[in-house]
Amino acid sequence: MISLNALINTLIENITAPLEMDIQGAEIDSRQAQPGSLFIALPGEKTDGHEFIQAAFDNGAHLALVHKEIDAPCHTVDLRLGYYDPDQWPADFPVCLRVENTLTALQTIATHWRKQHNLRVIGITGSVGKTTTKELTASLLSQKYNVLKNPGNRNNEIGLPLTLLELENKHDYAVLEMGFYVPGEIQTLCDIAQPQVGVITNIGTVHAERAGSQKMIAKGKSELVQALPPDPDGIAILNMDDPWVRWMRDRTEAKLMTYGIYESADLTASQIKLHGIDGISCVISYQGEQHPVHSPLLGEFSVYTILRASAVALAEGLTWDEIAQGLSTSRVDLRMHTFALSNGATVIDDTYNASPESTIAALKFLKSLGGRRVAILGDMLELGPYEQDGHQQVGAFCANSVELLILVGERSKITAQSALKNGFSEEKLFWFKDANEAARPAAGLIKKGDVVLVKGSNSMRMDRILTALEVKP
Repeated sequence: MISLNALINTLIENITAPLEMDIQGAEIDSRQAQPGSLFIALPGEKTDGHEFIQAAFDNGAHLALVHKEIDAPCHTVDLRLGYYDPDQWPADFPVCLRVENTLTALQTIATHWRKQHNLRVIGITGSVGKTTTKELTASLLSQKYNVLKNPGNRNNEIGLPLTLLELENKHDYAVLEMGFYVPGEIQTLCDIAQPQVGVITNIGTVHAERAGSQKMIAKGKSELVQALPPDPDGIAILNMDDPWVRWMRDRTEAKLMTYGIYESADLTASQIKLHGIDGISCVISYQGEQHPVHSPLLGEFSVYTILRASAVALAEGLTWDEIAQGLSTSRVDLRMHTFALSNGATVIDDTYNASPESTIAALKFLKSLGGRRVAILGDMLELGPYEQDGHQQVGAFCANSVELLILVGERSKITAQSALKNGFSEEKLFWFKDANEAARPAAGLIKKGDVVLVKGSNSMRMDRILTALEVKP
């Protein structure tokens, strides 16, 4: 973690603070503050971190980064003028460091701290699959190297800098998921993280409500490969099966490394076999050689995750024996996982988020399993102009892939209409306005031997249905 001296020198050049103290973590949630930590007061849509500074101090934080006058008993060091007399440093803690803007200061500190470390940074972005790709890539590299990765959803202009502040001299790699909402956001993250390797998963319709169109999403995601250093230091790993990703080949000076199933690529997969909840196997072709691999990842779409992680591992010097071993033993933090209910039904939990592409991929996996197939689907949000078409596509696919369909949310009425139009039985379709209304009836519909997919956008709170399924007597 960054030291107090380094932090102050980042914000004010050539000033040495009188305390040689390592900051014990940086937090934006006062509840997560710990003794010796830095609390960063960020304004939000609903709350303002400046209102929780005292709570952070009560939990042990020594420092707070602020850009407002605050009502808390602490010393304030004003850094806005660009200089500070170290002889005036307060005798004790807590201390507030006042800056012009706390988010800008956080990003500046993280950028400086990243530059102090000689390591390889791998940036991963795309519409679907970036989190699992991050987890599997980090798992493979961790066989030989010390790897830092951003946890959970710390993939934006706040979370990524917070992750980089955790860098230590021991780290050889940082594997960083990069989220996207609007053009320019990926470029900002690249300015901070300075990746040498960029991985693009695919270009879907999620976030089109903010970005405007798939074309704008593709332009935004391409900021990652444009930011990479030229060949040989920079490596762009691109999905040849996605036309929007193929388009990025001419938008980077980095070395190209491509992957795919259907199109010609450096790494291709064939002989794909699904093993139900036991994972997937395939044969990867690379430079004329065949490499059989197995992974506990679920669903045919996971082949792309395997190809992406393998490409990074190859680019960074791992052998095929190490890659195959790592793929077979990796227990990554899967967004989609299964568990058994007390009545013998199997649930596929894919409630983190949803887009038309990821939902259809999950339905394909459901279709490959035995038992009565049940889909409990919530609205897919942030699709913008693709909202109508996206829900229609999912409904049409449901018509021939599930035997019981439970839908949640106003937008899912479109899914219902499409499913019925494509021949799905009205008697086997149920619609509810929200997850709270759906939870108990859905649990009552599940029988022994059923295989149940639960999926929807995060804010639809489909996890409440999972809870009802698990507690059903």
